Amino acid sequence: MSLSASCGSVSQKRTVSSLLAGRVVKRPKQGDGQQLHEAAIQLLEQQQNLCSLLKEVGNPNLSNIFCSETGGQKPQASEGIPPTIAGSLLVSELRCQATQLGVPLTALSVKMVLERLTEITGTEEEDRRRELLTSSQRVQLCVLLESSRELLSQGALCPKLLWQEYRRGQKLPQLEVVYQLHFYNILTLKHILESDEDVRLWLVSQLKALSCWMPPLGEKEAQQVQLKVLSTVLGVLVGTGFQLSHDPAVADRRISLLCCSVLDDMLFWFLDKVGESLTLPCAGAGPELWCQLFDASLCGASASPEALQHFFTHSLTQTLTYKPRLTVSDAIARQNEWTFAKSSRLLTSLFRKLAVIFSVEQLLRHLQQVLETHEVNWKHILCFLSTLLIYNPSAESSLRELLSRLLSSAFEGYDLENVITAFLLARQGTLEGPGIFPSYSDWFKMSFGGGSSCHATSKKSLVFLLKFLSDLVPFEPSQYLKVHIMHPPYVPVKHRSLLMEYVSLAKTRLADLKESVEDMGLYEDVCGAGGATCQAVQDVEKAVSLFESTGRISATVMEASIFRRPYFLTRFLPALLTPRVLPVKADARMSFIEALKKADKIPAAQYSSYVESCQRQTQQDRSEVCVDTRDDPLEVLNVQLQEFRKLLVDANEGEMSAQLSRISHTLSVIFPVGPDELTGQTVIKLHIEKPLSVELHIKVVNTILRNFCQYVLDASQANPPNKQNLWASKFVSFLLGNTQLLCSLINRLWHLFNNQGSSLGAAHLLGLAAFVVHLHSSMSHSPLVQLVPPILPTPVPIIEALSSALVCNAHDNMLFCVRLCVAAVCYGICRGDSLPQQQQDYIPSSLYKKLLYLIPRLLPEARRTPADGPLGEYKEENSLGLWSSVTHSNSTWRKTAWCLWRHPAFCQLQHTPQYQLFFTEWLSNELGVQRSEDALSDPERQEYQQWACLELYLCRPEDEGGCGGDMRSLCSYLLSAIMDQQLSEQKLEKLHDRVSEKGSCLPDILSRLQELVYEMEVSTPDMCDFLFELVCQRCSSTVSSASLSISSELSLQYTLSTWNRVLLALPAVLFIKVKTEGGRTTLDCNNLIQHVNQHQRKVCSPAGVLSRHITSHFLRGVLCASVRCCGRSGEVNKAWSQISLHCPLLLISTVHWWDSLSPVVLSLWRRLSDGEPLPEQLQLLSDCQHWACSLKKGQLSQVPSAPPLLLAASLYRVWRGHREDEQSFSAALKMLRPEKDMKHRQVLVFLLFLCVNDYLSALLSPQEKSRQRASSFCKEVLDVLTDSADWLLIFKSNEQGVYQSVTMVTSDEFTRLMPWAFYSLLLQQSAELLHRAVRCAGFLHTAVLCYINLLQLFLEGHTPPPITPKPPDDQIVSRTKQFLLKVISQSPPTALSSSQLRQLESQCADLDPEVAAALSVHLDPRSLSPEMDFL
Repeated sequence: MSLSASCGSVSQKRTVSSLLAGRVVKRPKQGDGQQLHEAAIQLLEQQQNLCSLLKEVGNPNLSNIFCSETGGQKPQASEGIPPTIAGSLLVSELRCQATQLGVPLTALSVKMVLERLTEITGTEEEDRRRELLTSSQRVQLCVLLESSRELLSQGALCPKLLWQEYRRGQKLPQLEVVYQLHFYNILTLKHILESDEDVRLWLVSQLKALSCWMPPLGEKEAQQVQLKVLSTVLGVLVGTGFQLSHDPAVADRRISLLCCSVLDDMLFWFLDKVGESLTLPCAGAGPELWCQLFDASLCGASASPEALQHFFTHSLTQTLTYKPRLTVSDAIARQNEWTFAKSSRLLTSLFRKLAVIFSVEQLLRHLQQVLETHEVNWKHILCFLSTLLIYNPSAESSLRELLSRLLSSAFEGYDLENVITAFLLARQGTLEGPGIFPSYSDWFKMSFGGGSSCHATSKKSLVFLLKFLSDLVPFEPSQYLKVHIMHPPYVPVKHRSLLMEYVSLAKTRLADLKESVEDMGLYEDVCGAGGATCQAVQDVEKAVSLFESTGRISATVMEASIFRRPYFLTRFLPALLTPRVLPVKADARMSFIEALKKADKIPAAQYSSYVESCQRQTQQDRSEVCVDTRDDPLEVLNVQLQEFRKLLVDANEGEMSAQLSRISHTLSVIFPVGPDELTGQTVIKLHIEKPLSVELHIKVVNTILRNFCQYVLDASQANPPNKQNLWASKFVSFLLGNTQLLCSLINRLWHLFNNQGSSLGAAHLLGLAAFVVHLHSSMSHSPLVQLVPPILPTPVPIIEALSSALVCNAHDNMLFCVRLCVAAVCYGICRGDSLPQQQQDYIPSSLYKKLLYLIPRLLPEARRTPADGPLGEYKEENSLGLWSSVTHSNSTWRKTAWCLWRHPAFCQLQHTPQYQLFFTEWLSNELGVQRSEDALSDPERQEYQQWACLELYLCRPEDEGGCGGDMRSLCSYLLSAIMDQQLSEQKLEKLHDRVSEKGSCLPDILSRLQELVYEMEVSTPDMCDFLFELVCQRCSSTVSSASLSISSELSLQYTLSTWNRVLLALPAVLFIKVKTEGGRTTLDCNNLIQHVNQHQRKVCSPAGVLSRHITSHFLRGVLCASVRCCGRSGEVNKAWSQISLHCPLLLISTVHWWDSLSPVVLSLWRRLSDGEPLPEQLQLLSDCQHWACSLKKGQLSQVPSAPPLLLAASLYRVWRGHREDEQSFSAALKMLRPEKDMKHRQVLVFLLFLCVNDYLSALLSPQEKSRQRASSFCKEVLDVLTDSADWLLIFKSNEQGVYQSVTMVTSDEFTRLMPWAFYSLLLQQSAELLHRAVRCAGFLHTAVLCYINLLQLFLEGHTPPPITPKPPDDQIVSRTKQFLLKVISQSPPTALSSSQLRQLESQCADLDPEVAAALSVHLDPRSLSPEMDFL
């Protein structure tokens, strides 16, 4: 048998197994084994082929070499020869052949194995394109290697000789063959590397080829083998190349370097592919598969943990320093392109793999070391930092510490490299958004904004910083320059010039970038978008807002149109004149544009273009959004959101942060923002009357909210909120980084809550509740919201703005509100269960308060306070049970609300001030309910309100929002709430057309007030004092200054009109105080008189007359209160006498309404007095009426013994009521000759006052007939009174004497207008009447005083509006002056006393020197001389 013929065909011969089976005719005995063995060997020696023998010694039916690994059944023993016997057979045959041929046994074994190996791997062309063996080849190879291992174990095979003979033909095997040799421990990969230097190049190419090879579809076994081969080879390379040795030999050092070289080549190939992926659609499957191999599972037999750490550290260093072609200036200019979302996924995956076994501190320390000792690839450095921040929430604080160390070290040794490093690292962190790292402005202010900053220690340090910033200017992006200008570093005053040099340089650079200092806006930037366009938009909104509140173009805008004209023309006006669909009624923006146009601040061509564009927009009537992207951003967003859904339960926080970063990048394409927020906390405007109009924005916002709701459901099915990871907080935090997106989200949520709440399902409700909770928990770094129109006066947190959309005015709205708030508070309690100290961060106080209001209102069983309820039994209820009640499909909101109401955490929050519902807040909510659409019926509402007032808030301590057991305090709250109701309803009507005064619960609250007042009347003797003191305080708070502005007057009128509504609803007797002194009970009307004189007279309409209802109420109060006195009639007389003397307004009003009041008064008195005659003072009112009527008829009867003012009021009332008979009025006046009786004169003076008052009322409310009639009455009275000086006293505010009471009749405005009325009437009189008036004693003094006061009225703008074109009001002063100068020239020197003359000259000197000179020339005795007679 020869070696050459040993592999011939023996197909015609029987196999060893069949021969053995044929010879065995009976079962051999156990002692015949040795004999059988020798017989078999002898038979084989006679005729057998070695190649065929090698095929047969193994199991001929090995269909799966991995059966033992996969748990398959082992072949039965009868199907093959045992390995030991087969090995012995082979060795015996080989030894025999080797002896015959005279060659070494090992040489023959190697030749036989190589021939068989060649036969197995020598395949067709199709198989050569495969990087792995086929399944059948793999089976045959494993059989061969199994036999070879037996040969090796018996010393018949030399591995070294095997490799030498294999390489002799200059062939290199497939990588899988080497792997199998290594796997069967025949020829290890380490030995191959040590023995053959050429293997290095072959190994690298094989690794690349196998990594890039894609197994045919469906060959799972090939995929497993591919991964196994690559991971095994990588493990051997890592273990061999990075295993630390205390005394490494030269050979070990060489092989270690060889392995490192192979791994570096693969890493550089990977990084090159990553670089190509930026320009090509994808990098291919090879790099991605290679990246997957970097795993901690490499630790094992091949690589120790120390070797793996050394390898990862080395690979990280190599990556960070690979191709360091980018300079620092490149990094500064292009840094915003290297954020996590914009970086290659392969690169970030590699960084994540390499960083997984290290702590954040170790990684940052290594990063610092690499930066200090190597030339680095800045793109990889910054991308690595972003990846670290995204995947490690704790990295922020560690980075802050590193930056602090770098800056401290830099300023200690003036090390420029450390400063550059700190700035680049800090900016990279800020580029990832506020959810990852603070904004750049915050970091810059924190690092350099204080006197204790590292640069503030010396001038040298300051110069070092400013020199560094100046050197950066040519490469800086504009947003950083703006931060440095808006938030400059701290600089002592003496070195201010150094900072100004930098600021000037930065502004110049901004101008070069076409974002000059002009682009920084007119007002402080609150946009946070970092762009000039956004800043201009914010400036426009601010300017329009100021214009709306003041009615004038702000000075800032006017100055900008002159001194900052480039910005005004190129930025401000284009932002203002953005085409839109113009509203039918001009809004503030349109009015502002028109005002600018009238001021010639808008070029005509630009304005015409704007108008045409608006018209086209109206025709088109739809908005479009252009997004510059190759893919539909909405589709990309949907895919990314679905991928994020897969990460909710199982993925770690780093993977979620990475996906959120990608989502944020996609959203930034749809809602463009700048790379940095220029200010800390922004203020966004929410136009609640304008839903989102851009279709793409609506779709995106709906997609985000819908997916978030789905996320909540998915996460809740797996775990309760307190067991979930921080996915929701991170999701919301990323949304907060985009101001435009956040504004759209809030707008959508507001309109959902306010208009579509009842249409939302349970799943949507739960998801939106969780979303709101996380918005609240992110409040510290979220912007404030200013509602437009401003139903809330100041900017508020987001949750407060959304809470204002949850109105509780109707049944449907209440149900939605309670469902949403229950879900939100339950979620917050469960979410904060794992962090009890921070539980308040997850429970919005505004939503909690709504539950405190709604649950007792809708659930009567909850009206027991939790302390009185079954709280002790309920303490075992945990948060899991609470959450189950929310998510269970069979649970109702009532069950959940009841469960929540008794929960210990919910009850505990009521002891926290910010979560307490004050009585004022409860009243505001209750008064906003529409009675017709209330969830409660009228009896149920009455029961609930009585419980809330008397059981809940009356006994609650004041510091917890209650009344502290004080009924007066309870009434005070009710009264204030009722008076505030109209204003609050006006605000709500602007927001909700369905809210109206008619349907509010005001009548119910008034009923509660009446009930309490009746109860207090019995126990509180000073109820009258309490009520008047309360309204006095209310009016005093409304009017803060002595001189009322128009707004203050209107506010006071509103307050008093509201008070009068309340006053009429309360018992009249409460407003008259009953005193008991010395056993005698009397009436005290001082409070009533003071109230009328101080407040009611200011709001009378018409002036000088209380309304009939108020007058009747006060009069009935006097009568009813007299019942408590012994002498009823006498007390009424005393009280009315006091009123007649000190409260002329009530007296005149009673006379004015007496015709309608007298039947009511008489009927009431009869009921109260059991038929006693009417008190004398009240009877006197009727007598005065009869006297006035008789005088009108020309019958001069006995004048009643009544005050002159009462007689004048009666007389005026009679003639005023009979307008057709004015001649009788003149005749009656002539019967009351003032020279006959002083009382008649006083009656006529008071009558003149009433006529003048009526004349002023006619002037202020122009009606031609009433004005002429009032003027005619005044003329008739003046005609009778002209010769008497008393009539002048009503025009002198300081010298009225017995007529002083007239000042308490009308408002202060009318009193100020009396000088105007004086001249307005006189200038209409005849020359004869004027001549008589001028001769009247004291006329000149009165005329000059009235002229002075008239001038002051005109200067202050208090004159009435013009009534008739002839004479116009602006000519009254000149006509008055001519008249006065004429009077002065005709008056004798004795017309004024010396003191009067000096006083008038002093007052006229500044207002009208000409009148002062006339007084001096004509009336001063010292100036009268013959030389001056010509005057």
